[in-house]
Amino acid sequence: MIRIMTVLFSLMGSMAMADSLKLAVTTSFHNSGLSDILLPAIKADIDLDVQLLVVGTGQALRLGEAGDVDAILVHSRAAEDAFVAGGYGTHRREVMYNDFVFIGPAADPATIADAESAADALARIAMVEAVFVSRGDDSGTHKKELSLWDGAGVSRGGDWYRPVGAGMGAALNTASAMDAYILADRASWLNFGNKAGLDLLFAGDPALFNQYAYIPVNPALHDHVKSDLTQQLEDWLTSPRAADLIDSYTINGETLFTFNATNPS
Repeated sequence: MIRIMTVLFSLMGSMAMADSLKLAVTTSFHNSGLSDILLPAIKADIDLDVQLLVVGTGQALRLGEAGDVDAILVHSRAAEDAFVAGGYGTHRREVMYNDFVFIGPAADPATIADAESAADALARIAMVEAVFVSRGDDSGTHKKELSLWDGAGVSRGGDWYRPVGAGMGAALNTASAMDAYILADRASWLNFGNKAGLDLLFAGDPALFNQYAYIPVNPALHDHVKSDLTQQLEDWLTSPRAADLIDSYTINGETLFTFNATNPS
């Protein structure tokens, strides 16, 4: 069973009750550390307490379908489009992006550092049956990984392919312990503290683009959804203030996300 980790930011010492809403977000967004930057600023700017339910994209979409959250922030375009088309979300609004990267042992037994594409990197891993850790949790990262395997036409399975059914941080810890390859989002990798013998070995293929989008849950299906507050949050997330915080968030001088707010779709 997927565990839901809840993170609640509140203003201590205040006698007044601030407005609050529930936002389902990906583990990669939370593991990156960006939520620690954005949520206090949201509280300070619009007096809104955002309660995060930190899950994989698939679980976030299911929470939205059930009306258990007011909005979602996820990163799997096909699943997002289906969610909106099914009437569960009012619209989709792009907010920011980064990219996926291949992490692996510094010795690089599959030589993916020399790969010409993401498909080539996967083919090299499969050819030598190097251990590959898959999130295996229906998250946006897991969905991307599966689409990359399928797009490469490479079979996966056997003892070398290890689905772990875990979030990004836990999956990276497993890869570190096993000296294995893994697909991760760049932000989670940069903020990961247990790198051990792992290195970032391959990146830069356009197929590894990683877009994050905000989707309010449809109040026509769930009348308890706080649509006025989801709009306030959307306005903030697509504002110059959010852009400054997102674009300036770095670890060791490396940018983790790039702001790219678009019109609703």
